[in-house]
Amino acid sequence: MKSVAVFCGSSKGASDVYAEGAKQLGKELARRGITLVYGGSSIGVMGAVADAVLAEGGQAIGVMPGFLDKREISHKHLTELIIVDSMHERKAKMAELSEGFMTLPGGPGTMEEFFEIFTWAQLGLHRKPLGFLNINHYYDPLLEFFKHMAREQFLHEKYLTMALVDTDPGRLLDQFGAYEPPAVKTFLKPDQT
Repeated sequence: MKSVAVFCGSSKGASDVYAEGAKQLGKELARRGITLVYGGSSIGVMGAVADAVLAEGGQAIGVMPGFLDKREISHKHLTELIIVDSMHERKAKMAELSEGFMTLPGGPGTMEEFFEIFTWAQLGLHRKPLGFLNINHYYDPLLEFFKHMAREQFLHEKYLTMALVDTDPGRLLDQFGAYEPPAVKTFLKPDQT
């Protein structure tokens, strides 16, 4: 794996544990020679992961819409900062540049990025690994909700394993390397074919 998109917040969160977890991921990416692809901000969890990658001699590519360049305070020391016209272009560019997608703590924007990539995977638009670095067990409630979706038959059971999860960045990257995607989503059950 040569590149991983990281979705995360431009806020630092309620505890320093979130930035510390992002820094550990940044160090691990640099150690493995994996390029970080992310939203391009210099602040919050986003800035923490990028700063750690760069401090360890790694590569960091930011992708930011022009209208957010000032608002999110674009990182001025990246390997490359790509300015695009829209949020749609941002996500498409990040997907194009990345061989996997990791989600760290963040808010609605982070969730929107994750869910689009998760949906694309279910539909077979990509076969890349995706998952959560579950820092401070931030995503435990969402992971429980996925189980609820499956019980209520709004999420196929096989997709519960699609979102890889770990609290340790090294172990999660190891899972990414061994990932085998499930079959493409179909709306028909075997007895309906």
